[in-house]
Amino acid sequence: MQKSGQNPSIQRYTLTAMVLHWVLAVAILTAFFVGLTVDDMPLSPAKLKLINWHKWAGISILLLSVLRLLWRLAHRPPALPGSIQQTMPGWQTKAYHATHHLMYLLFFVVPLLGWAYSSAKGYPIVWFGVLPLPDLMPVNKEIAESIKELHGLAAWGLIGLVALHVAAALKHQFIDKDGLISRMLPGR
Repeated sequence: MQKSGQNPSIQRYTLTAMVLHWVLAVAILTAFFVGLTVDDMPLSPAKLKLINWHKWAGISILLLSVLRLLWRLAHRPPALPGSIQQTMPGWQTKAYHATHHLMYLLFFVVPLLGWAYSSAKGYPIVWFGVLPLPDLMPVNKEIAESIKELHGLAAWGLIGLVALHVAAALKHQFIDKDGLISRMLPGR
């Protein structure tokens, strides 16, 4: 007997895609909230530690995003089940695709803007305190402030899209009860 919210005909993502999805989700949310926290802290050793952690997370997110994009290009994601495609309004299908494309774009834009900001500010990034990364641009404090603002706006845009993505997944799980969310959950 089929439980509510399960659909045996739904094709699932690969385990690698699932792991990349959930690791990136946790990393992005954590980096975002650390960034918010650091912004309001007075200068201290704790703030400097969190700033470095935020930078390391950003570079890790960038690298994981490259892996995720390469995996996705090499492994086509499962199509939406026909039953869902038939009942989903056209605007939702367009929003589904647009949200995914914009999130992928911002997976790269947000960390690259953070890296550019750090470079323009004159603060090098040494990934995990071991690997010095090249500066993306020369030191320019005025440009750094503009880049910092863009980095923040892009991060808020990404979090907004993540919230929309989560809301849509929850709608499918609890309102539509179509089991769509099971495509990205490990297990059976």
